[in-house]
Amino acid sequence: MEHLGALLFLLGGLGALAHICEITEVDSTLVERLGQCLLPWMDRLSPEQLNPSIYVGLRLSSLQAGAKEAHYLHSLKLSYQQSLLRPDSSEDGSDSEAKPSMGQLALYLLALRANCEFVGGRKGDRLVSQLKRFLEDEKGAIGSNHQGHPRTSYYQYGLGILALCVHQKRVHDSVVGKLLHAMEHERHLRQDHVSVDTMAMAGMAFSCLELSNLNPNQRNRINLALRRVQEKILKAQTPEGYFGNVYSTPLALQLLTGSLRPTVELGTACLKAKAALQASLQHKTFQNPLMISQLLPVLNQKSYVDLISPDCQAPRALLEPSTEILPQTQVPEFIDVMLKVSGISPSYRHSVSVPAGSSLEDVLKNAQEHGRFRYRTQASLSGPFLTSVLGKKAGEREFWQVLQAPDTPLQQGIADYRPKDGETIELRLVGW
Repeated sequence: MEHLGALLFLLGGLGALAHICEITEVDSTLVERLGQCLLPWMDRLSPEQLNPSIYVGLRLSSLQAGAKEAHYLHSLKLSYQQSLLRPDSSEDGSDSEAKPSMGQLALYLLALRANCEFVGGRKGDRLVSQLKRFLEDEKGAIGSNHQGHPRTSYYQYGLGILALCVHQKRVHDSVVGKLLHAMEHERHLRQDHVSVDTMAMAGMAFSCLELSNLNPNQRNRINLALRRVQEKILKAQTPEGYFGNVYSTPLALQLLTGSLRPTVELGTACLKAKAALQASLQHKTFQNPLMISQLLPVLNQKSYVDLISPDCQAPRALLEPSTEILPQTQVPEFIDVMLKVSGISPSYRHSVSVPAGSSLEDVLKNAQEHGRFRYRTQASLSGPFLTSVLGKKAGEREFWQVLQAPDTPLQQGIADYRPKDGETIELRLVGW
């Protein structure tokens, strides 16, 4: 009978495992290739190119970059500490060395925690105070009746709360309450579409708050909101297995792999997502450093929430630069891309000829250099995004949407997407 009891206990444990979200046994060669994509970015040490997410992603992965990691963290510290000494940027944003955004500052605090450092001292206190001021300003923009919106996004708002939480820094209940209300009433939606990455980031903030119990008065709301976020993300899974799309799936999996609410639905959904990710890795879908840095922790069964208590002694394989020889392919010397602008008057339509393999950003630059087309971008950690086209700047609750004609939104940024010969790209000013 004792043996039977032990067997039933073991089988029960195996059944429970089917309810857990695990992304295991991914081809190590594919994981290594992802990490190798980050190595060249770690040599880009100018303030505008430093990306704390790269450091965080590597530290939570099964890979390491050796001495490059320490050098990169040192460069991050110099840049972010010096940024506090600079005056505020001008109103028109012309200061080329503007202070870090709320999202950038939050990621920097995550990078410190990824090295097992708690923010402290006079400089550290200033960083914490700055991030708390960002959150208070955003809380004011949302308003007491919740009818407003953050000046940045609920994604950055959630990231800010998460960054302070992993450093055991409490924010006021009212700040947490704004994010809770947004998830409860879907105030984060853009054009009625569920934003999976925003929900995932909010969910990780809630997970950290639940585990650390920094806001005990909000505990019941946090618990319910976390359950709701998980349910919404699972419902957003596509037939292919992605949560939202391929690029929002890593953050969704960061939340789901750390879920304390295992279900059969969760286990099944994660198996589908694993299969989809394997296919995307085979096709080298992930090229953007921010997206890679969000995926690497998932492939090591880690998430940003693990920065509450990071394991800085865990063994990690040393990355070597890639020696892969790219195959020589026959491609046309030039391609033609039709560039179209809509949502403003007058509209614009013009064919642009660029070398094969050019990015969409190259297409826009070519159109600007050789015609009446004009555009402006703003830098972000995921790459440049459009802020103005033909002199029309996106206003409050507006943005320039980039589509493959006739109506397919691009999932990649303008620096990453490479148009095909004969393709039509539309830039459309839309409200949300």
